[in-house]
Amino acid sequence: MSRTVRVGDSPEAMQELFESEGWSDGLPIVPPTRERVDEMLRFTDRAPDESLGVMPPIHGIATVEVLAVNSVMAGCKPEYFPLVLTAVEAMLDPAFNLLAVQATTHPCAPLMIVNGPAAGELGVNSRYGAYGPGFRANATIGRAIRLILLNVGGAVPGVLDRSTQGQSSKYSFCIAENEAESPWTPLHVERGFEPWMSTVTVVGAENPHNINDHVSDRAQGILATLSGAMNDMGSNNAYLLGGPVLALGPEHASILAGDGVDKAAIKQHVFENARVPTDLWRLGGMAPPADFVPDCPAQPIIGSPDDLLVIVLGGFGRHSSWMPTF
Repeated sequence: MSRTVRVGDSPEAMQELFESEGWSDGLPIVPPTRERVDEMLRFTDRAPDESLGVMPPIHGIATVEVLAVNSVMAGCKPEYFPLVLTAVEAMLDPAFNLLAVQATTHPCAPLMIVNGPAAGELGVNSRYGAYGPGFRANATIGRAIRLILLNVGGAVPGVLDRSTQGQSSKYSFCIAENEAESPWTPLHVERGFEPWMSTVTVVGAENPHNINDHVSDRAQGILATLSGAMNDMGSNNAYLLGGPVLALGPEHASILAGDGVDKAAIKQHVFENARVPTDLWRLGGMAPPADFVPDCPAQPIIGSPDDLLVIVLGGFGRHSSWMPTF
């Protein structure tokens, strides 16, 4: 169980305590009083002392109550708490490789993608400014994850979090897929869940890289822009492959779908065309990918088409984005 700490009731005293103990992300926190934590716990049927596992790098025990404390600190509404629990469970799956994500010099942060009815019910933004400010659900759910990674996992910047430059998404990185304006099957259904289910997908990713094409009105042009933006020799995907995220704006998605291009065709195009020229590898850069083919003119950034994660995100305006992964 969590220990109780008593402190003066002024906001200044509270902030000073949390900052001096290293419990803060640098922003003001909501005091996690017993009453507020208990209200958060009302939104789960799990026992407060139940452990979801140990969180690297310090292997702190991720109990339900500790996660509730950090969710209060982040400013979450109690009804957001099930999404926080689900995201932590996903990150603690060995397949996510949280130890490496927490301790690497790479600037990655866990991107949280919400699908299904919960996104709309809780107000998780999927349209204009989805990566940015202005929406409490996105901001505080994502911030709760960061506080948990800091306070339970021990990923203190410059100590065990060795990210050389960091990135702004280390404060908060939570979005929902824009299912309503997507012409394709949403991510969670594509991954085997029913449409009525609510899911969370976590990806260790970089900040979004904008893909701007206001000119192309056919699929061929959009696809060329996508592949041109993603053949990035400086990304980890260029030599480690992995599963980057392509977030298509509704207008780009509509143009592609209007020409009969589905998600599978997009993934195949990126696999075949978002490639780093072999001559560049010969000049320098990081070590070429393990499946480097010397007589191939360019090397892929994904090992297979299915490794690319494609979602629809944002409002109208012909911008998309992609996020290289760790």
